[in-house]
Amino acid sequence: MKPKHKKNHDGPKVTRGVKTLDEAQAWFRQQNIEEIECVVPDLAGVARGKIMPVRKFLGTPSMNLPLAVFYQTITGDFPEFEGAVNGVQADTDIFLTPDLATLATVPWAQDPTAQVIHDAFHPDGRPVEESPRQVLRRVLSLYREKGWSPIVAPEIEFYLVEKNIDWDYPLKPPVGRSGRPESGRQGYSISAVNEFDALFEDMYEYSERQGLEIDTLIHESGVAQMEINLRHGTPLELADQVFMMKRTIREAAMEHDIYATFMAKPMAGEPGSAMHVHQSILTEDGDNLFSDPKTGEATPSFYAFIAGQQRYLPAIMAILAPYVNSYRRIARDSGAPVNTQWGYDNRTCGLRVPPSDPANRRVENRIPSSDANPYLAIAAVLACGYLGMTQNLAPTAPVEIDAGARGIELPRSLLESVTLFEEAKALTDILGATFCTAYARVKQAEYETFMRTISPWEREFLLLNV
Repeated sequence: MKPKHKKNHDGPKVTRGVKTLDEAQAWFRQQNIEEIECVVPDLAGVARGKIMPVRKFLGTPSMNLPLAVFYQTITGDFPEFEGAVNGVQADTDIFLTPDLATLATVPWAQDPTAQVIHDAFHPDGRPVEESPRQVLRRVLSLYREKGWSPIVAPEIEFYLVEKNIDWDYPLKPPVGRSGRPESGRQGYSISAVNEFDALFEDMYEYSERQGLEIDTLIHESGVAQMEINLRHGTPLELADQVFMMKRTIREAAMEHDIYATFMAKPMAGEPGSAMHVHQSILTEDGDNLFSDPKTGEATPSFYAFIAGQQRYLPAIMAILAPYVNSYRRIARDSGAPVNTQWGYDNRTCGLRVPPSDPANRRVENRIPSSDANPYLAIAAVLACGYLGMTQNLAPTAPVEIDAGARGIELPRSLLESVTLFEEAKALTDILGATFCTAYARVKQAEYETFMRTISPWEREFLLLNV
């Protein structure tokens, strides 16, 4: 693998996607591409795959990986396969086929390099149910059967932090162009963003070269905490963009000798990082399903969609808050919503209805943390909305006061969330039993790994006092 991180902003601005392998071959030639990164998002949203010369990719665009790639934990371990999938089967090959619509350059690579996201299939042609892209496709197929087309717009929060190579030490904000780190919260500050102008210039450049459509960049309320908003679009397209954007932000930051982290709660005393998801549904006529085309008033489907998310939010917390660290964000007075309430332009609610005209009526789910896999998070919230509409559920009354005063209505730990996830049969039917079993096993294994670590809090308060 060739060394990365050599900036080269010369050359044509290119976007992603071709339709055929012949078009891909012409695109490779035009861009002088030498090698290609063949990637597949795993359960954690980590890019797994292979790097190969373009000539090999064009000769055999499908590649093989073991099924176990979808059972790997964030620590690189594997759960017990018994009861989830046969251990021998987990080690057998699956076939990964490129989605050429995702073909793009790798703009931070030293030599001309491309990347393409793959879909996973069994040897008999069946989609691999454990694949996050397939989980999202499965949910979207249910919408398609109803003549509905979901539209989403994710917002991704993250922190810039000083490089940290010893994980026993807390994270610190990085030094900006002024030569000083932030010492206080600078929410929405333009000058605080400008501290990292060079980094964000690279980020925008890299995003443009990959066809990633950034809507806005703001400074969030935490110290050196930022937020990127992506333009709305179809769910699979936007999940791909979030997957690629997170990698892009990390790479741009690394070139400037700092880290970008999407941990849900990277620093004690600072707000957590979220991945809010705005959602609306289009009919076959292109109208907003949430608004009556004649009166502009909210439709029964709008309220049922909210009700579905209210009812099933606790059951999908294992997806929206996938790690033990995620639950440090779900706390009182943390700035994050901790409830299943909804309200009009009420950011204390887990479900917010932003101000809009009828054509743009939508629901913002504010619960997912930024560490969530975008494919799975979008699939899960849309699954909840689908259940609400197909079960004709009714929401509670909208909340006009601080919804946090109602207390914490969401599970507070990963194990509790996994239990609720496993018990939600309606969600299992939509997301797929094979995926749900695999996901629960991986989360349980990650929790056991965490429990083998003794924290500084335990040494501080228990060592000499108990």
